[in-house]
Amino acid sequence: MVNVAIVGATGEVGRTFLKVLEERNFPVKELRLFASSKSEGKTMSFKGHEYKVEALEKQTSFKGIDIALFSAGSSVSKEWAHRFAQDGAVVIDNSSAWRMDDDVPLVVPEVNKEDIKKHKGIIANPNCSTIQMLVAIKPIYDEFGISKIIVSTYQAVSGAGAKAIEELKIQTENWCQKKRIEPNHVLPKRIAFNVIPQIDVFLEDGYTKEETKMLNETRKMLHDNDIRVSATTVRVPVFYGHSEAISLELKKEPDIAKIRELLRKAPGVILMDEPKDGVYPIPIVVEGRDEVFVGRIRKDRAFDNGLSMWVVADNIRKGAATNAIQIAEVLYEGR
Repeated sequence: MVNVAIVGATGEVGRTFLKVLEERNFPVKELRLFASSKSEGKTMSFKGHEYKVEALEKQTSFKGIDIALFSAGSSVSKEWAHRFAQDGAVVIDNSSAWRMDDDVPLVVPEVNKEDIKKHKGIIANPNCSTIQMLVAIKPIYDEFGISKIIVSTYQAVSGAGAKAIEELKIQTENWCQKKRIEPNHVLPKRIAFNVIPQIDVFLEDGYTKEETKMLNETRKMLHDNDIRVSATTVRVPVFYGHSEAISLELKKEPDIAKIRELLRKAPGVILMDEPKDGVYPIPIVVEGRDEVFVGRIRKDRAFDNGLSMWVVADNIRKGAATNAIQIAEVLYEGR
């Protein structure tokens, strides 16, 4: 049995941590929930029991905690993760704080589970878009090699948190009722009935920070600094579920039948690839699921050894909470 803490328990991912821990019957012995002082005293339910949320900033010791699941943003992770680790916990962090730290493994269990054992008290959860892309392409990478990736993402507002979800709801309701659409507070532009080709800030080379994460995280997890990734990340008016159009330049001629078979057998992947019959993944179908769904597999017309595919996953589950808990399961198995 494991003593588990959740930091950022009242947020979108924090609440999903509780759901996934219960659904997967993770062996929780003791549970502690932390958030900011404004959430102190709130109660949250887990396996029929109510737990009070504690104010993180009032804590002085974390001894006795085995695994701490963090999803409270980079600044909180940078301030508190080492304190948990020093008191004996293994921190699995969902923010970007530690992803590119050389001493912190960045892990998707279906991709690089072996890196977990290299941890020094902190393990990083990758960006949601990178997670689903790598789960889908790893079997292809292993069999055919990949030299280039061109990816366009269609990312749900839940990736920007509960306030972004509320922003889309309010804007949509106002539009339907012919009311004035309120100014944006979370997203950079109006999101209702619109798409926004910006996630995170723009960097000097014209790519956003989100797009650059997909390059750097892919190289780190595949241990391949030669692979090239060009991403365009876009926010769309969908509540849950990120979609990605991916084109790959392989190192060998693609065999479509073999690739479908590889993906059919791949851990964490569900193949939905009968487009003539209208069978392909869409966000409303994958919402609430832990797998990565792949369809529209075909030879790419631009690359000589090209392959194109469509990949969809629930960004709050596999893109965040579920992936972290899968890492925790590997840690528990290795005890």
